Amino acid sequence: MLVIVSDLHLTDGSSGPSLATGAVARFLGQLQSLAVAASWRVDGTYRPIERVDLVLLGDIVDLVHSAQWSARAAVRPWSDPHSGELLDLVTRIAQGVLTHNDESCSALRSLSTHGLAIPPESRTGPDLTAQGASILVRTFYMVGNHDWFFHLPGASADALREKVIGGLGLAHRPGEPFPHDMQENEDLLRTMRRHKVTARHGDLYDPLSFDGDRDSGSVSDALVVELVNRFAAEMESRLADQLPASAALGLREIDNVRPLVLIPVWLEGLLERTCPLPALRKKVKTIWDQLVDDFLAIDFLRQRGPADQLIDGLAAALKFSRRPSTGWAAATAAWVRGLRGSDGESYGRQALAEQDFRNRRSKHVVYGHTHAAESVPLDASYAETYVLNQVYFNAGTWRRVHRPTLLASGQHEFVAEDVTTYLVFYQGDERQGRPYETWSGTLGHQPAEATVHRIDPPRPAPSAAEEPMASPTARVRSPHFSLSPGRPGIVPTRRT
Repeated sequence: MLVIVSDLHLTDGSSGPSLATGAVARFLGQLQSLAVAASWRVDGTYRPIERVDLVLLGDIVDLVHSAQWSARAAVRPWSDPHSGELLDLVTRIAQGVLTHNDESCSALRSLSTHGLAIPPESRTGPDLTAQGASILVRTFYMVGNHDWFFHLPGASADALREKVIGGLGLAHRPGEPFPHDMQENEDLLRTMRRHKVTARHGDLYDPLSFDGDRDSGSVSDALVVELVNRFAAEMESRLADQLPASAALGLREIDNVRPLVLIPVWLEGLLERTCPLPALRKKVKTIWDQLVDDFLAIDFLRQRGPADQLIDGLAAALKFSRRPSTGWAAATAAWVRGLRGSDGESYGRQALAEQDFRNRRSKHVVYGHTHAAESVPLDASYAETYVLNQVYFNAGTWRRVHRPTLLASGQHEFVAEDVTTYLVFYQGDERQGRPYETWSGTLGHQPAEATVHRIDPPRPAPSAAEEPMASPTARVRSPHFSLSPGRPGIVPTRRT
């Protein structure tokens, strides 16, 4: 059984809240139930599985969202990646992350020391009265764009990785960089091949987060360090005594807006709801625009090519002074899609280009990065007595996400949800022959904004012609995810 999670974004707490305490412990309880379900076989018998492989698919230990960068102005993620100063700072941030998230890290670490205990088999199924034996759990770490420092080669980076290996209970051997591509780690590659899965973080397809070399910084690093982190510090130092409590509380959510270039659109809506004084709203926007100018002036951005096109696009997306009269969010999203060469938000099209998808070595392609969980059918191939269904998945996140509303989506209205997603892949006759299982939960978030200063006029009720048609009544069937044993049905096939 293979389990994949992505984008936990554990932080040191200096730039905003980290993962909720207890989230990993709850996940481990679900993992135990999944292991029991996987132990039911195609022939209807219960035989405990021998092993679980857990893959952390990048942006787990977030080394970019930290206020510690502001204390070392000469050190940045795009500095010399092998400099002692950079690795020293990153090591201190990593230690801060592990300390700040001690409960979550301890829960993950327990998998390597204690494994998972599931009921032993009996003649009729699992023996719930007996003490279960522990099954082996191996945890692998693949890097993304917020933890790429773990991919750096060299002895200094080895010391950094050792902290994380010990802190999370990873299966990696000392002295080896954490992989960005699964082919960089032989043990991980064998695990993926066994489950017929191709997985990567997905930053490879985001030009703002990947510049062709995963051992160097990216535009998104600069965006976080020079703009998002600095803006939070500026608000605290310059306007802390002027901002309403609801506005100050809302600003703590700035790190949960994705993509990051939509932050000013989100900020516009927050200020309209929480700041009654136009002069104060203008002051906040002026500070933001000044920081955007500083951000756009750094040499690192000027060296990205084509620099003029990139900087002009970022200015149009980020500056209030460049805001169009309508459709700011839509224009920004269209610009980002243009950078990626994509006509949508999904990375499903990119999955079609994966070599292991095209040669049919992999049944499943998994990315993270976007924080938007997905399941997209890619292809179905038929041959005598065999069928191959290939599916793309996005592993989502375990964070809060702010998403633009469908009505007036080009403006500045967002709704927040706390989300959790994990993906499970089975091999052979595990889970009665089922190939995969995905779980994604959302918990609605009600902003703790004490006062709403904007009152929207009521919208007229839609006419009957605009109302959606009622769906036909469907027969009620037994739950699709039933854990009871049973023999699989016959799969019809056809030749092509």
